[in-house]
Amino acid sequence: MPELTDILNWRRLSENITLSGQPTEIQLAQIRDFGVTCIINLGPHHNKGALEDEAGSVSSLGMDYIYIPVEFEEPTDQNFAEFCDALEAHPNTKIHVHCIYNARVSAFFYRYAREGRGFSEAEAFALMDGIWRPGNDWAKFIGNPDADGQPNRYFGEDY
Repeated sequence: MPELTDILNWRRLSENITLSGQPTEIQLAQIRDFGVTCIINLGPHHNKGALEDEAGSVSSLGMDYIYIPVEFEEPTDQNFAEFCDALEAHPNTKIHVHCIYNARVSAFFYRYAREGRGFSEAEAFALMDGIWRPGNDWAKFIGNPDADGQPNRYFGEDY
C-alpha cells in the first residue's frame, strides 16, 4: 500500500495497518483505493474537523466502519477493549485507524504493543513519539508513570 503523506500525521504500522489524523472525503476514497476495507475511527464526531457523516461516507465507499469515540480528556479501558476487539476481529484485513490528530490512535497502538499484542513496542513508541508525548491521563492510560503530571507535548511544538 502506498503512502498518503498528505493526510495529517499519516503513519504505517504494518503492511495491513495505517493510521492518521482525520482524512477528508477524498482521502477516504484514496485509502479505499489502496485496498483498505475497514476504517476504525477513535475521534468523536463532535470534534472540530470531524466529517459530518463519516459512517455514511465510508459505507458508500464499500468499507466497514467501526466507531469507538474516545473523549480526549478521558480515555477508558473500555475504549481500549473495544479497540482490541475491533483489530482482532479483522485479522489479515487492510485497516486504517484514525482520530482527529493521530494522538489517540498512536497511544492506543503503543498500549496494544506494550501488552504484547503483535507489534514491536519500540516501533509503536517511535511512531507515537513522532506525533506526541502523552502526559496526564494519557500517561496513565499507556502505562508511563514517569509522564504522570506532565502536560501532553506535541512533536514540532513542545519538543
